[in-house]
Amino acid sequence: MKIPIILTLMLFSLGFIFGFISINNLSKINDKDLSNYIPNIQFNFPSILTNNLKVIFLMLAGSITFGLSTFINLIFNGFNVGVLIGSISLTNEPLKLITALILPHGIFEISAMLISAVAGFKIPYKVTLYLLDKKEKPLTEEDIKDFLKLSLISIILIVIAAFIEVYITPKIATYLLT
Repeated sequence: MKIPIILTLMLFSLGFIFGFISINNLSKINDKDLSNYIPNIQFNFPSILTNNLKVIFLMLAGSITFGLSTFINLIFNGFNVGVLIGSISLTNEPLKLITALILPHGIFEISAMLISAVAGFKIPYKVTLYLLDKKEKPLTEEDIKDFLKLSLISIILIVIAAFIEVYITPKIATYLLT
């Protein structure tokens, strides 16, 4: 199980680093270019949960896409987190903003994402071991149980994260930022 964990952490970190570094280029966008942009953000529990579950299921889909969807989504989501943290780091009070806006739900959300990514890489990894004659069966009952446990844990964590993001993070942010 070490390889899927290491791969998950490396890919997320790679995306994060690229996102964090690229914020300098993104921050050079002229404000006028964004003047007509009005984001359509639905900030309610069902929409946040649905969006987060999509990410989790795309990570888990790596088990049937031989890790491809997990690979792409890890880098993409790492990049997004890197851009977000990079943007916040350019403010006057980055630690306060991170604590207020990201940390409360991010602990659960990022953990869920990483756990689901490990699950998404686990099945392809086990099949690869089998194809390399390092394992007798492509998948054992234990492999499937591990995948299902990791999947369930990530889904539970993402539900908790969505709840915190909608109902608790705004209160913490209001308290810390006012």
